[in-house]
Amino acid sequence: MPDTPSPGANTRGVAAAGVPGSGLQLLQGALLVGAVLYFGRELLIPLVLAVLLSFVLAPVTRLLRRVHLPRAASVLVAVVLAGAVIFGMGALIAGQATSLAENLPAYQTAVSEKLGRLQASGGLLDRVTGAMQEMGRGAGAEKPGTPAKTSATPSQPATDPIPVEIHNPEPTPFEMIRRVAEPLLGPLATAGIVAILVIFILLYREDLRDRLIRLAGARDLHRTMAAMDDAAYRLSRFFLAQTGMNTAFGLFVAAALWAIGIPNPLLWGFVAGLMRFVPFIGVFITITGPVLLALAVDPGWSTLVWVLALFAVSEMLMGQVVEPLVFGHSTGLSPIAVIAAATFWTWLWGPIGLLLAVPLTVCLVVLGRHVDRLEFLEVMLGDSPPLDPEETFYQRALAGDADALAEQAEKCLKEQPLADYFDGVALPALRLAQADAVHGALSPERRDALQRSVELLIEDLEEAEDLPPATATEAEAPGAEAPPPVPAAWHVPGAVLCLPGRGPFDALAAVMLGQVLQRRGFGVQIGGLAAGPGAPPKLICLCLIEGGSSAATARYLLRRARRRLPGTPALALAWAPDQDGTLAAALKSESQAAPLLLAGSLTEALDLATEQAGHAAPPVLTTPAPRPEAPRQEPDLGVVAAPA
Repeated sequence: MPDTPSPGANTRGVAAAGVPGSGLQLLQGALLVGAVLYFGRELLIPLVLAVLLSFVLAPVTRLLRRVHLPRAASVLVAVVLAGAVIFGMGALIAGQATSLAENLPAYQTAVSEKLGRLQASGGLLDRVTGAMQEMGRGAGAEKPGTPAKTSATPSQPATDPIPVEIHNPEPTPFEMIRRVAEPLLGPLATAGIVAILVIFILLYREDLRDRLIRLAGARDLHRTMAAMDDAAYRLSRFFLAQTGMNTAFGLFVAAALWAIGIPNPLLWGFVAGLMRFVPFIGVFITITGPVLLALAVDPGWSTLVWVLALFAVSEMLMGQVVEPLVFGHSTGLSPIAVIAAATFWTWLWGPIGLLLAVPLTVCLVVLGRHVDRLEFLEVMLGDSPPLDPEETFYQRALAGDADALAEQAEKCLKEQPLADYFDGVALPALRLAQADAVHGALSPERRDALQRSVELLIEDLEEAEDLPPATATEAEAPGAEAPPPVPAAWHVPGAVLCLPGRGPFDALAAVMLGQVLQRRGFGVQIGGLAAGPGAPPKLICLCLIEGGSSAATARYLLRRARRRLPGTPALALAWAPDQDGTLAAALKSESQAAPLLLAGSLTEALDLATEQAGHAAPPVLTTPAPRPEAPRQEPDLGVVAAPA
């Protein structure tokens, strides 16, 4: 059954991310992909490793091509260098692991003795251990109703058990070779397959790209090629940079552990660099071995403190300083997506999947960014906001969540003035709500909730700090002018009259304009056609949001305001998404009969009102001018002669 929009839904439409068919088809596709990944892991793991390694080696081959090496030679040199580095590191780590295994019993004895001394010293650890032992004895007590254990009676003397030993026959030479070769055949075969795949991927990179373009469709060839080149370039840089950083981190940790005095520092440096590919839990896996060795090699506690400080400081520097400088603020993945990806790939492919979780997820996000039908991958896994700011404003206002609106406004006002926030976020959101209200998709309850939420937000923003306008911030630059001050006569309440149109949310636009004008120093009144007894307004501001009032209604409201307040200058705020809507065109025709200030945004309306106040205000003197005394002494002053 097709999905139908619920009442109050945004029919403008928050654009749905591309998905391959309906929900049922998506579920079927996900199950099929999961089954293929799980049952085909023996084939897919070497292929994925080859693709990722080719991304790492692609910049190296391009560098070798720049020194005029042929393509085949550059590929072979890059692969041989990578293989030599990998096998060299493997041999070094194997030696370190062998040395650790030989000394492991001594380390285990030292740790046990240290913990035993700590327990013998009493205190909290002793009490906790005693309580756990008591609980164990209580759990192991015999339950009522269980048969009692039978013991040997004097009439049945106990006999000693006869020891039985089972000896396996001596293995033949063929069996010895098989036992040694079997554990090595699998990794060696995988390494050979990965090396061959990497060579062919690097050699036929353009041919593979052309075939993928053919699969994606060659109708928009330029766009498809640009997307694929961008994706490949970004992924190559990302994987190469991550590999380089993790290698440098591992070398740093190895050198620091060697200086502290931890045995086998190269082994733990390798583990530290490898576990940097594992998000969140990698550091805990890395720190376990050095911490246990610190307990074993040092009778005191200083080595343990140094190891903990080393990993705390290094992880903080890598996560907060180095990685943001290299990758930006993040790798493009949301934290929830990283955790979910690590869990998913570990369940599918085991430890290899845990190491490949982040690179594979980055590939999926890049794929979703460039393929329309896979856009849902970027929405689900990426760290970019799923909704535009105005859409987020509209959805929070529909839910009646004034606190969330205030948080969003607080973040925006740190970077832009209040007028820009209203123009860029609040008024576009009201435009979305108005479109839904006009089409009948906004229920009265949701409309009232939205109205209350926005009113509370505007009330909260009365005391919020505001950045100066762009013209004021640029005043420090040579040749720039600050906005002129508003004359004192315009400070009187009601000097500017803001009249809302007849759209569903034109009144909120009028309140927003009034708040912006008040911050500049204007005295403002919202609604009504009189500013007070004996004090007509100096400026009329008609506030309209495109799509609410018709063009005829906008012209009628302007004419009525001019009839009620003849001679008062008029300003029309006709806000539209494209700054050139039907209301602005209709109001331009009214400017032929009388001058009309027409603005398409709050910022423009504020500038026009400030300009009007500067032109219309009489000059204000700092000190009163002295009155002349001579006219007061003339006897005939003010006497008019009668006609003859």
